[in-house]
Amino acid sequence: MKKLQQLTKEINELTLRIEQDYPELYQYLDENPITIPDCETPEISVSSFVEYLDSLKSILERYIESNKHMKH
Repeated sequence: MKKLQQLTKEINELTLRIEQDYPELYQYLDENPITIPDCETPEISVSSFVEYLDSLKSILERYIESNKHMKH
């Protein structure tokens, strides 16, 4: 399993890519339900970072795929 530091780096890089290349998508990232804790004292774990990174990748992939036809 990846270390927290590596996951944080990947999340930051992907977020920066989205911000720079897809600013229209970036504005919605703070509304991503996975970033909202569902308990009073959320535990920050490697698995939660993995889930968040996966969700960012999925959001970006779906966005690119759904907008592919618009670029032509």
